[in-house]
Amino acid sequence: MSASVEGTAVAVAGKTKPTRRSTASQAERADKYELYEESVQDPDGDVDRVRRMYKRAHGRPARTLREDFCGTAVFASAWVAASARHRAVAVDLDPEPLAYARQHHLAKLRTEQRERVQLVEADVLTLDPGAFDIVVAFNFSYFILRKRHELRGYFESIRRSLSEHGLLILDVYGGPEAQERREERREYEDFTYVWDQDRFDPITHSATCLIHFEFPDGSEIRDAFRYRWRLWSIPELRDLLHEVGFRETTVYWEGTEKRTNEPNGVYRPRKHAEDDPAWVAYITAKP
Repeated sequence: MSASVEGTAVAVAGKTKPTRRSTASQAERADKYELYEESVQDPDGDVDRVRRMYKRAHGRPARTLREDFCGTAVFASAWVAASARHRAVAVDLDPEPLAYARQHHLAKLRTEQRERVQLVEADVLTLDPGAFDIVVAFNFSYFILRKRHELRGYFESIRRSLSEHGLLILDVYGGPEAQERREERREYEDFTYVWDQDRFDPITHSATCLIHFEFPDGSEIRDAFRYRWRLWSIPELRDLLHEVGFRETTVYWEGTEKRTNEPNGVYRPRKHAEDDPAWVAYITAKP
């Protein structure tokens, strides 16, 4: 599975494995949001990717952006830091990651940068229409909308929130391995990231996925993040987008290294792709 197969929309408090030692374990001292950002997110890379996608779609630079299901708003913070002309609104229903965003990301911005980003605690389905150049929903967070009418309503609200030259950008993952019960581990200097595909229902395409963190001292944070979502396919998403009035959708598919055939992190527009057991892609939609 590619490194970026997690969302931020439905995080729950982590459960620390008990320790018999008198001193605090590494798990007890750790911050789950910091661990998540280190193991999953690439805000500077996302900013560069989003800017290039928008420039390709409209031939000019984007200025305003809304990050839905923003979690700790690390991407929105990176967006305003990247240019004095950038403005961002970051939206999430959970006050806990928004508090983390204020303390750890907005606090590090210069005053004029901080004035160009707004955190909003709200349901993305109830937002007032805007006129944004870009709306993004990353880390597959919109997968929590498991009913077709719910996702259709969300796309309709985004359509009303984009400017005439706007662009919606989603990420999506899939492949046969995404439908299996499996765990994948990725080692970092001070911890191990564990992606746990706990359940998958082939009839409803509903999935339960978990993130755990393990530490060298034997302690761990179990269920640091838990997701219950629907595994949407690219054709389903594109059909819905066209139904609500988006006139053009484009799929950006990840390339591979020639010698190793491993993913290279470079996404280009594609109309067709080879079979892949586990893939991550982006979809852009023009109103």
